[in-house]
Amino acid sequence: MRLTTLGLALALLSFAAHASEKTIRRLDGTKISVEAASKLARETLAAQHVTGAQIAIVDRGQLVWSEAFGTRGADLPMERTTTTWAASITKSVFATYVMLLVERGEFDLDLPVARQLPTALDQYEPYRETASLLVLDPQWPRVTPRMLLAHSSGLHNFSFLEPDKKMHLHFAPGTQFLYSGEGLNLLQFVIEQKKQKSLDVLMQEAIFTPLGMSHTGMIFRKEFESDVADRFDAEGKFKAKTRRFPARAAGSMTSSAEDLARFASALFAGKIVKPSTVRMMLKPAISIRTLHQFRLANEEPEGAEARDVGLAYGAGWGLLTRTRFGPAFFKEGHGDGAQNYMICFERRQACMIILTNSDNGELAFRPLLEGIFGDTVTPWEWEGYTPEYIAASRKNGN
Repeated sequence: MRLTTLGLALALLSFAAHASEKTIRRLDGTKISVEAASKLARETLAAQHVTGAQIAIVDRGQLVWSEAFGTRGADLPMERTTTTWAASITKSVFATYVMLLVERGEFDLDLPVARQLPTALDQYEPYRETASLLVLDPQWPRVTPRMLLAHSSGLHNFSFLEPDKKMHLHFAPGTQFLYSGEGLNLLQFVIEQKKQKSLDVLMQEAIFTPLGMSHTGMIFRKEFESDVADRFDAEGKFKAKTRRFPARAAGSMTSSAEDLARFASALFAGKIVKPSTVRMMLKPAISIRTLHQFRLANEEPEGAEARDVGLAYGAGWGLLTRTRFGPAFFKEGHGDGAQNYMICFERRQACMIILTNSDNGELAFRPLLEGIFGDTVTPWEWEGYTPEYIAASRKNGN
């Protein structure tokens, strides 16, 4: 996939022109003025003490509204161009890159990981300790890249969360959902071994540069220095500078809401991968019935929300397979001082993207998504976007 210079310029002009729309059409067909949307956003973000935020809306494949709110740090305003830590939204953009390799015939989603490496995983320095028991598990040779992308491999979120700090399979691969950033980083490792290039270079060449995503990178770059969002805790206190390095498929990417809108528009238009590849990426690989994505207790019942919306996971994207607005794909981003959400509805080619530099960001998600976008189908409890869940999660130290 390559865009010509003229083609890119015309695409960017079209993208900017559509952003000047005066009204936003919600998912149910009702409309809200840009002025009312902006007012609702400012009031909601202030009420929830969100330090700074960017919001972008895509409709019929084009950006129709984008605005920045609050500060990025040191009393500097958050701008629409400010590069902000996207956290785990990285996983879905990375998954799209993986699907590009699949489309080119350069990668096999169903060939087990153990067979895609020339030597055992624990023979590589980064995995010498953490994979020492995993390679002895008789089920390890069954783990495929598709399972890693669908969070159904059996790996925990990260090995450092395991009592012995090692990688383990917690169930038969491909049979259950268990969110795993470890799995995405492992897939990155396999691809870097094959391509003999670092992921930041690979994704810059394949996606960010061709799409004109000039405020996006897998690692911090010098040109971001003057317009990058610092991160803040729930009390509004400075938490950290945003200088992500090295590249991590699980969550190192920084971006802007407008750049992610540009990514979504290109995805809908078939400018990253073919429509058939998008369908493959968004095909359910595992159904989900859990009450929460990240459970608060060891034993939790199944959740009605998950059943009602047909919750599932495809290749790197969460899926709502059964909603009144048609199928949708989504991804959250949870990080220290960065809470983000992106959801897109296939039928309307419509998305809402929210990036924040605040631990309080997710408290604002539901009123923003419902009030501006008309999204009444996101599984709020499963996502953990309720005040009760957020309070319990903070109490548990999550």
